[in-house]
Amino acid sequence: MATKTKNEYNDFELGERNEIPVIAADIIYEGSAVGVVIASGHARPLTSVDKFAGFCEKQADNSTGDAAAINVRTIKSGSVKLPITGAVITDINQPVYAQDDNAFSFIKTSGVFIGFLRRFVSSGYGIVEFNAGVLIDPHEGLLGETVSADKTLDEQDAGKLIQIDTDTKTITLGAIATVGIPVKIACGAAYGVSSVTISPASGEGIGGPNLTSVDNKDLVLTKATANRGDYVELVYGDPTGWMAQKMVGTWVKEA
Repeated sequence: MATKTKNEYNDFELGERNEIPVIAADIIYEGSAVGVVIASGHARPLTSVDKFAGFCEKQADNSTGDAAAINVRTIKSGSVKLPITGAVITDINQPVYAQDDNAFSFIKTSGVFIGFLRRFVSSGYGIVEFNAGVLIDPHEGLLGETVSADKTLDEQDAGKLIQIDTDTKTITLGAIATVGIPVKIACGAAYGVSSVTISPASGEGIGGPNLTSVDNKDLVLTKATANRGDYVELVYGDPTGWMAQKMVGTWVKEA
């Protein structure tokens, strides 16, 4: 359009609100996390395959209507008190994921990123800062998998975020030529609860910042200071082993 030559009113909207057409035959209840169906653009109670659109401000009952018969009004940004599985006081700034419209955790597996924990309230509850479409998942682009037992990685684990939620479990790296690159291995438990051990394949090592690559030596996250979200990002080093490209937390090599 051409440059303005006179005063004209623009249709402004409140920055924290939005309205989205609702899918057919469904109800979005007040306070629910709202998802947008990627294939159609319609809103519904959030599922793990939707885009997060904020929280429902007022019930939108389209139980007998066609798609887009009504809109749902959403709060797209702000802070909200939510029940978060396993939340403790040391989880400040952790990313929060929704498994559905009323289930929230710190685990990316089958979850949609909604924001960050900004304040702990009480066991299992916290204040989450959200801004739909603006805040970015720190693990964006990685497929999440929760691990509660020892696991050996294979080629299907390349490009994953592996979150270990149980103490004294070992992630064994398949041969670097087999697994592919990269893989991100993270602590999924609360502070001081869980160590993580990463063991290379026979004849291979793990190098990185201040880490000497020695064949058959593990890389270990120190349990006493291990925090939820501590991680190591492993990439191809050379045919003899891996490189720790990024590390958060206290990781040490096996003696």
